[in-house]
Amino acid sequence: MTDEPSTARPANWVAARIDRTTDALDRAFDEELTGHVITGRAGKEVELADGSRAVEFVSCSYLGLEEHPELVAAAQDALGRFGVHFSSSRNRMRPVYLGQLEELLGEIYGGRPVVPFTSVGNVHLGVLPLLGSGALPGHPIAGDGPVFLMEKTAHASMQVLRGLLEQIGPVRRFDLADPQSLEVRLVEARKQGRTPVALVDGVGSMGGLIDVRALARSLEEAGGLLYVDDAHGVSIDGPHGAGYAYEAFTDGLPGNVVLVGSLSKAFGGAGGFVVLPGEDDVRVLRKFANPLVFGHSIMLPLLAADVASARLHLNGEVARLQEQLWSNAALFDKLTDGRLVSAGQRSPVRGAHFATEQAAFEAARRLRSAGVLVLPAFFPTVAKGTGLIRFALSALHEPAQLTAAVEALGPITP
Repeated sequence: MTDEPSTARPANWVAARIDRTTDALDRAFDEELTGHVITGRAGKEVELADGSRAVEFVSCSYLGLEEHPELVAAAQDALGRFGVHFSSSRNRMRPVYLGQLEELLGEIYGGRPVVPFTSVGNVHLGVLPLLGSGALPGHPIAGDGPVFLMEKTAHASMQVLRGLLEQIGPVRRFDLADPQSLEVRLVEARKQGRTPVALVDGVGSMGGLIDVRALARSLEEAGGLLYVDDAHGVSIDGPHGAGYAYEAFTDGLPGNVVLVGSLSKAFGGAGGFVVLPGEDDVRVLRKFANPLVFGHSIMLPLLAADVASARLHLNGEVARLQEQLWSNAALFDKLTDGRLVSAGQRSPVRGAHFATEQAAFEAARRLRSAGVLVLPAFFPTVAKGTGLIRFALSALHEPAQLTAAVEALGPITP
């Protein structure tokens, strides 16, 4: 009797994730607790498809800049001059706004060259393979190549690239909740003669802050690099809105840190960007980063809005909006007795964590009935079997709206 070849699908992390995920998100859609269709907005109040109105805590526009008259006017002007889009690689035709945005972002980030992309995900796709291959002159890779160290809570847009990164070097995970986890990985890297490249968030999308300064020191001692996705931290901190991660380094970015940010959240426009050490690195990206070589620029009206937003970052308007954001965050923490995830932290995200999915559903239903829209999260966003209600706070939220949300949320256990 001969052995028959197996027809079972080989195990992989995508299949494992699918197998472990419950139907919680499907049920949230079915109950209209998420996936809301909006037909209009005014500040944080939105009009829904059925004609009703609600206050939303879903949008990650933490400063409300996308409604600022200067961004709206810039987008309208670009629409009249160029139409909706100009479909060309930026290496072939560059909209005038692109150079303006690069120059203004350079001012925000201490004179460093900054390269915009159409999204943060495309930044990762374009930069990480070149970084790991040692192609960026400002961030050399020594020894036998890189080992990518993926932090457990790093954003899904990085996690999904594991298969691609493994073509360049091994990928290992570590957990900052375990103080020894990173050190173990760094010791392994030294033994293997590889350059560690740690991938982390700055401000967590579901709450929490990463101590990027301490991480950068640990990586520097190990001869490694720290790659920070601070999409949720951009604009919310610093006199020019450089963001949480940049401001954590009081003397500017260390030489071993690669900073990535978003133009689509608190910045108020669209796209992503990477801060680089020098123009030689920019030239490498221009020639070899796939999303730049083969992809178009940010849609023209939004690119013009990005330029307008960058100017507001530099003229003090963003600093004023930051004050209102943190005032709202302090009030929300007071109303919730400091019991939410990220309470007291310099993060615009607050989370009510529940031990079971059912408890999170009940809270989401109460909020929805009260006309408050939130983001209910379940596995794999949070631990299996648990649930989290995320509140994205904004400078535009009014005190009465914050109070109404807390009242509808109901009792919270620490």
